[in-house]
Amino acid sequence: MYGYVGWRLIIPARFSIPVNIILWAVLVVALVLPFLPVMMRFRGVGGFWIDALAWIGYLSFGFVTLLFAFLVAKDLILLLSAAVQKSIHYIGGLFGSESVAAETTDPERRRLLVNGLNLGVIGISGAMTGYGMFEAMRKPEIVEVDISIKNLPEEFDGFRIIQITDIHVSHTIKRPFVRAVVDTVNGLNPDLVALTGDLVDGSVDRLHDDVAPLADLEAPHGSFFITGNHEYYSGVQQWVEETARLGFTVLLNEHRIIEKGEGRFLLAGVTDYSGGGFGADHKSDPHKATAGAPDGPVKILLAHQPKSIFEAAEACYDYVISGHTHGGQYFPYHFLTALTQPYLSGLHRHKETQIYVSKGTGYWGPQIRIGARSEITVHRLKSA
Repeated sequence: MYGYVGWRLIIPARFSIPVNIILWAVLVVALVLPFLPVMMRFRGVGGFWIDALAWIGYLSFGFVTLLFAFLVAKDLILLLSAAVQKSIHYIGGLFGSESVAAETTDPERRRLLVNGLNLGVIGISGAMTGYGMFEAMRKPEIVEVDISIKNLPEEFDGFRIIQITDIHVSHTIKRPFVRAVVDTVNGLNPDLVALTGDLVDGSVDRLHDDVAPLADLEAPHGSFFITGNHEYYSGVQQWVEETARLGFTVLLNEHRIIEKGEGRFLLAGVTDYSGGGFGADHKSDPHKATAGAPDGPVKILLAHQPKSIFEAAEACYDYVISGHTHGGQYFPYHFLTALTQPYLSGLHRHKETQIYVSKGTGYWGPQIRIGARSEITVHRLKSA
């Protein structure tokens, strides 16, 4: 991506050699910047300057990825236009039309046109980066979803599960954001809270203070946590212990029976779909999660990745609550995310199982969201 940006922007501009060297150096520095905070994190180095470096590095990465996408779109349009023009001239030549067949190109005029278009692309990319940053920094949207479930006990009609997911507490998402999320969730008066993975990008030692407000979540039927793939990059066992200390019930291929009056339903949680790659005891298993459960209750599954829907449907779950995708996070890279998961966002039905995929409460990497606003989801259970 960075090479393509340099090839299509710097070279056509025909700057002097010193200017070219400076611009290519800036591009190389921009390429390296996003990786430095990650390297420092794994070495246990943190602090204000590392966080500042992350802000600059991740935002510049977002800008370059948008710039790359718009440059490719521009070049494809120019390529198509050139192909159409050549076809017209060729066909005109076949029929002996000299006026059509004659083709003159002014190289200088073409260079000015290309550079003008490139300046426009840079401007659009910068504007989209600013807009995407504004969207990412906004308070998450409250999304309410009514879920009709067969055989749901009448005691649970209207029961509210509040889902937060993919917060990614890290260099650029800190305690104030977590505090705002907790206050918002409590203001929704949840019956039960589900945190469906990817809480953090970093160690407990570095981030324990930033996630501390989660201990203030209030729900009469409890708060539940499952692992996402990023917990496995950040010390999964330590985070399992820390979330339990914060008051969460951690479900690692396990379940709990939620009771209200005479009614009850089964709430299960699985480890992340990729967890087995980090240890056999963390292999995701929706079937194992219901081991020893009584027959009959409605079954709801917390599963970080939508990929879990296939096994969940085989295990006859009624409803699956997922995250992971961020809804693609920002256009046009939604399309790449959609290639890796069966569902990108929203409510879907897979065989007899319904699944909801949240767009996430925070963001990951570039502090940009375009076309996929962050959300806190209210799952309202309804008797079908």
